[in-house]
Amino acid sequence: MQDEELANMMRALGHPVRLNILRIIAARTRDCCCADVTQCLPLAQSTVSQHIKVLLEAGLIERRSKGTRNCYVLMHEKILLFENSLGGLTGSLLETE
Repeated sequence: MQDEELANMMRALGHPVRLNILRIIAARTRDCCCADVTQCLPLAQSTVSQHIKVLLEAGLIERRSKGTRNCYVLMHEKILLFENSLGGLTGSLLETE
């Protein structure tokens, strides 16, 4: 994973609401729509939508159309790649000490 992509993901994960949204989506056994997320959080739908947009742009979730609704699923491969890249980054930083 390139540094810029890693940094974009880190920025996307740098807000507690976005972390909660990822957990909500991950806990669903089926696709999760914005309304599903909004029911779990004390936030307006427009606020949730803005946070979802950041997660989409970072590649952490994917949008799937279901009729007139947009639903979201985790991008498991991308999250695993992020995890591996972050581990590689922290390991290389610790090796320099």
